[in-house]
Amino acid sequence: MLKVHHLNESRSQRILWLLEELGLDYEIVRYQRDPKTRLAPPELKAVHPLGKSPVVEDDGRVLAESGAIIETLIRRHGKGRLAPAPEDQDAYTHWLHFAEGSAMLPVMQLLYVKRLGEAGAPLMPRIDSELKNHLGYMEGALQGREYLVGQALSGADIQNSFVLESARAFRLLGEYPNLTAYLDRLHARPAYQRAVEKGGPYALGR
Repeated sequence: MLKVHHLNESRSQRILWLLEELGLDYEIVRYQRDPKTRLAPPELKAVHPLGKSPVVEDDGRVLAESGAIIETLIRRHGKGRLAPAPEDQDAYTHWLHFAEGSAMLPVMQLLYVKRLGEAGAPLMPRIDSELKNHLGYMEGALQGREYLVGQALSGADIQNSFVLESARAFRLLGEYPNLTAYLDRLHARPAYQRAVEKGGPYALGR
């Protein structure tokens, strides 16, 4: 059975969603963030040297990094589900890597700079510009489309969900009706709702 090392309020929530969409059996090993630092507990370092989540154990193999986990589990267990059609492979690869390679950087910068208060104010114009650049790009990509790639949900949508959930938590989606409707569609999926129920409280999903 697959084992998911799941940190509350983290990227591992989308891995639970992936497994629900694939209909796979899995075990959840739960970890809680430190209430003051919001960091993962040291116990996660015993699972993987980075001490972060998600980490998945699959038949004795330890997988880390959300994009790699999604790609690997779909290949090993998906039986064609959530995978792109051959003609969509390039777009799928782009969006799978876009989430963490590009879009999450300004979101994380915003998170940390906000903690600096006035000291971080000089950085905000550049961060705002980058957020608008990336969210605007996604908004345009979803014009007239329900999903990022092809005509059905894929691993790329699951990977990018955390970007938009984080953006919504910062109240950044008001100018982007396509992204708002897209995220609402993702959250309405029964598999997504089962994953949140199993994973525990998830404020980013609101």
